[in-house]
Amino acid sequence: MPRITDSDRQRLREAFDRQLDAGLHHGAQLAVYVDGDPVVDFAGGTTGPDGGETTTDTRHVVFSCTKPYAGVGLHQLIEDGEADYDDPVVDHWPEFAEEGTQKADITIRHVLSHTAGIPYGEFDDQAEQWGDWDAVVRAMEDIEPVFEPGEQPAYHSVNYGWLVGELVRRLSGQHVDEYVAENVFEPLGMDRTSIGLGPDEDDDVATLSGFEVFDRCRDPGEGLGDPASESAAAFNNEAIRRAVIPAANGIGTAGDMARFYACMANGGELDGTRLLDEATVDLATTTHAETESDGALSRPARYGLGFWTGGLANDMFGSLSRERMFGHAGLGSIFGWGDPELNVGFAYVTNGIREESWEHAARVAGLSDAVRLALLE
Repeated sequence: MPRITDSDRQRLREAFDRQLDAGLHHGAQLAVYVDGDPVVDFAGGTTGPDGGETTTDTRHVVFSCTKPYAGVGLHQLIEDGEADYDDPVVDHWPEFAEEGTQKADITIRHVLSHTAGIPYGEFDDQAEQWGDWDAVVRAMEDIEPVFEPGEQPAYHSVNYGWLVGELVRRLSGQHVDEYVAENVFEPLGMDRTSIGLGPDEDDDVATLSGFEVFDRCRDPGEGLGDPASESAAAFNNEAIRRAVIPAANGIGTAGDMARFYACMANGGELDGTRLLDEATVDLATTTHAETESDGALSRPARYGLGFWTGGLANDMFGSLSRERMFGHAGLGSIFGWGDPELNVGFAYVTNGIREESWEHAARVAGLSDAVRLALLE
């Protein structure tokens, strides 16, 4: 049975501290569950350039690590018989597309696997409207496909959340932040996690910092291409934090995220709470779409239904990455994964953003490797 010893924990702490000492970010958290038990819960550094101490309770913007939380809400509704994966979106959201158009062919499976063909559009640059859900819905109804639905995997960085969120609302009658809070976060005891800040919550979230690009031999030309300083400024804005952005503004801790992945790695159940049936977890964490060049990220990618799957060179799951590992990244060296073979849930959360892709993948993969090597010794 895999376990983390005291000496393992010390080496993990040293690896964790080394990234802080090198100035890769101001503050960070690392949490690991093994066989349903929390075995690592580290925090260090500061909550921003002039911030206080980062603790295990410090809340962070977790960016795209929000996507699996919203996705599980949609999976639950499908389990309840409210929809099916191969239903066209228009079956549940008639205004989404006109009958007989290419867009009308988009299914729920396409949405969850980033093959809907609408990865980006004008609304991506209209952040001032992201807090208006009616504007969100209109934008998704007006958007036209960039790719033929079901053909080209292309990461829907923000649109994934708008689509999943409105489907959850149509199927459940609740706004996605409320539904996920009631059916995912609260049952599992993820007490420090939410999609956006509630109207009455204090903005006690760690400040994001955008760091300059490292000097390097060449720019790999991967990722979304957004300057780190602009991303940090946008998500330090209180209006953005208080909006409901189901693909990008989850707020929480590494401890909560690791608990979520511990539940998924254990077949959808943890401490007597079941979020999903085991068969649904298996389906959601199996590869449904893969590509050598993602239509938005310009790099290899593998997608389950609401999760990334492992087994690619240089992915964040580490050098021991296997396809049955699953998880999701968030901007700024934020990553959570589950390993059903070892029954492990892992989460690393930081408040520092550098250039995307290689830099983030390299440092997260190092910690993923350190955890898995400790378990395999």
